[in-house]
Amino acid sequence: MNKKIWIAALLVTVMAVAAGCGSKPTAAPNQTQGAGTENNVTEVEGETITEPVTAEPEENTTPTESTEGSSEETTTTTPPSETSTDKPATSDSNEKKTITVFYTDEEELELHKASAEISYASDDAKYKAAFESLQQSKDSKLVPLWSKEIELKSVQFKDGALTLDIHMPDTARLGAGGESYALDALKQTFFQFDEVKSLDLLVDGQQTESLMGHVDLEHPMTRSE
Repeated sequence: MNKKIWIAALLVTVMAVAAGCGSKPTAAPNQTQGAGTENNVTEVEGETITEPVTAEPEENTTPTESTEGSSEETTTTTPPSETSTDKPATSDSNEKKTITVFYTDEEELELHKASAEISYASDDAKYKAAFESLQQSKDSKLVPLWSKEIELKSVQFKDGALTLDIHMPDTARLGAGGESYALDALKQTFFQFDEVKSLDLLVDGQQTESLMGHVDLEHPMTRSE
């Protein structure tokens, strides 16, 4: 009987020792978990091991709106300034023409023709230049029948009819022969222009019966066939 009790006590002792060796207290973690820290718990051979895991910060997925500046960079292209190549009209642009002009001699015995070069930019200027050629001569032997004292006031040309309005002082008047030559010189000078079909000569805007009081003045004078 004592032997059974002894054996039972021995078994209880062995079991108590085995139980004490099989279970160990779990050590508390010596680190305080901070914000955002997680623990991984791993159980190895009956022991619980706690591993701290730091949580990664969450990415801010909210898109940041870019604020455009109130002033935008503006590229302004200034067109190059245009340089005008136009040149003012000069006398070089005038048309030149050689015409036949009529004068008389020192004795006023007959008409003599000569060549003269005129420069003009319009028909009216051409007729004015022709009249001025009658008032001057480069040859001392050729005498103009139209004095420089005579003023050409206006020139009009329309539909083949040419009208000259002059002012003639008394000092520019000639005798009967000179008046006749002067009218002939005028007609032959202007009727060389093909477009002129008739010629009317006015004195201070008026049609007169005679230019200098000796020869009848036709209104208008026409080209001889």
